[in-house]
Amino acid sequence: MAEVIRMPKMSDTMTEGVIAAWHKKVGDTVKSGDVLADVETDKATMELESYNDGTLLYIGVKEKEAAPVDGILAVIGKKGENFDDLIKGGSNGKPAASASSNGAAKEEKKPAETKTAPAVDTSNIKAEVIRMPKMSDTMTEGTIVAWHKKVGDSVKSGELLAEVATDKATMELESYETGTLLYIGPKENEAVPVDGILAIIGEKGVDYTPLLTAKSAPQQVKQSASEPKQETVKAESHAPQAVAANDQRVKASPLAKKMAKDKGIDIKQVHGSGEFGRIVKKDVETFTPGSASSADKTKSASSITLPSVVGQESFEEVPVSQMRKVIAKRLAESKFTAPHFYLTMEINMDKAVEARASMNEVSPVKISFNDMVIKAVTAALRQNPKANASWLGDKIRYNHHIHIGVAVAVEEGLLVPVIRFADSKSLSHIATEVKELGAKAKGKKLQPAEMTGNTFTISNLGMFGIEEFTAIINPPDACILAVGGIKQTPVVKDGQIKIGNIMKVTLSCDHRVVDGAVGSAFLQSLKGLLEDPVRILI
Repeated sequence: MAEVIRMPKMSDTMTEGVIAAWHKKVGDTVKSGDVLADVETDKATMELESYNDGTLLYIGVKEKEAAPVDGILAVIGKKGENFDDLIKGGSNGKPAASASSNGAAKEEKKPAETKTAPAVDTSNIKAEVIRMPKMSDTMTEGTIVAWHKKVGDSVKSGELLAEVATDKATMELESYETGTLLYIGPKENEAVPVDGILAIIGEKGVDYTPLLTAKSAPQQVKQSASEPKQETVKAESHAPQAVAANDQRVKASPLAKKMAKDKGIDIKQVHGSGEFGRIVKKDVETFTPGSASSADKTKSASSITLPSVVGQESFEEVPVSQMRKVIAKRLAESKFTAPHFYLTMEINMDKAVEARASMNEVSPVKISFNDMVIKAVTAALRQNPKANASWLGDKIRYNHHIHIGVAVAVEEGLLVPVIRFADSKSLSHIATEVKELGAKAKGKKLQPAEMTGNTFTISNLGMFGIEEFTAIINPPDACILAVGGIKQTPVVKDGQIKIGNIMKVTLSCDHRVVDGAVGSAFLQSLKGLLEDPVRILI
C-alpha cells in the first residue's frame, strides 16, 4: 500500500521547511535509508531519508518551495498504484481547493461579463468633485485630520479645505475651485484611498447626486460615440483660459496669503522657499518691500547651471530564507513581548591581556578573549544564579545548570550553538568546542540538539571593531550579554592618567524575570573576574 511522506518537524522551532534539492525523481526505486531530499530548516540544511521501500510515485513540492510541517512531500508505493485518494484525503487539500476555486471563478465570470455600469450624463452639472490627491510617492490613502469648511460655506480657489494626514506628514488640502461646498464625504479621522471622493464644490442648490453615482462607478472607459468628440471640442475651447488662470495663480499656503493681505504685501512679489516654489509663512515674515527686484538680479548674477546627472535606479529582491524567517519571528516576539532594559559597564582588561598571553604559551589550543568571557560569565552566574533564569509564562525557571549560547554569524543570518555545562569545562576545552561548533554552524552541519537548551547567551562583535551595542534577548533566556571590542583608552590610575585596555559590555535583561539590582550584581561579578582573571580558574 502506498505511503505518504510528510514534512517532519526537524527542530523545536520549525514550522515549515524548504526543499533545497530532490535526490530522487518520480519513477525511481527507493529503499529504506535512501536520501530523498535536502530540506532547509530554520537552523540548518538536513537530509530527509525514506523509511519505506518502493517506487517514488509523486512529488508534491518543487525545489526551492516551502512546505509546512506535516505537509505532503511525496508518495512512495508499488509501481502503477493509484494514490489519488491519499493526496485528496490527507493533505493540504490543494487539488480540491483549486478545483473549487476554478469552479467559483467560472460561476463568477458570467455575471462579471454581463454587468455594465449605467451611463450617467454629468456634463450639465455645474459642480466639481474634489478627490484625495496623491501627496507622496508611497501614499495609498489619507486621513482627514480636520475640515476647515462645512457644507454650505463659500469656497474660493486657494482656500484651505482640510488637513490631511498622509504616511509621512500632515498636509494642507487647498481648493482649486470657487463655489459652494455642497457635499463632504469622509468625516474627520476617517481614511480615504487615493482618488477617493472627498467633497463636491459647485453652484448653490445644484443636484450633485449624479456626480457621486458616476464618479464612484468603475470607469471602464470613455464612451465610444460621437458625443465624446463634441465634449473634447468643448474642452479644447476652454483650455487656453484654464492655462492662463493656472499661470497667474500663485502657489502659497492659506496662512501665507492671509499674512500678506494683513500686511499689505503683494503676494506675487514674495519669493517662495517651499516645495515647487510654494510661499510659506516664513517667506512673508522675512519679506521686505523692494528686495524682490534686487533678489532677482542677484539670483541671475550668481546663478549656476548644474550639469544634468542621469542615473538608473535598480534593486534585487530575493526570497526570505527559512533561517531569516525564524530569526525575524523569534526576535520580534522577544523584543515586543519581553520588556528589555539595558546595563552597560566598562571593564579594564589589562590583566586579562597579560593572562591570555601567558596561557597561550602552554595551552594546546589558542584561547581567545571570547573564551575568557564565556568562562568568566559561567563563574558570575554561579555567584548570581537569579540571572541564569527563563520566563515560562506562568512560572519562572531558575536553572541549576549553565548552558551558554554563543551567537555565530553565518551567511544567511545568525545561529546560536550551545556550550553545555560550560562552568565545568576548562578554558582550553571551551576554546576547542567553540571553534568546532562555529565551523559546523558556518557549514550548516549543526544538529538541533547542539542549538537548544541555552540558559544564557553571549553575542560578541568586538572582532568587528564595535565598541558597544545592545542585543535582543534570545528566548527563553532572561539575559543576553553584548560584548564590545577592547580599546586602548586613557584611564586614571593612582592619580595618574595612563593608557588602559577597556572593554564595554551591555547586559540586556527581561524585566519580568531579572531586576536592575540582579543584573547589576552580575556585571559587578563579571567585572571583578575579568579584571583579575586568576579568580576564573578557582
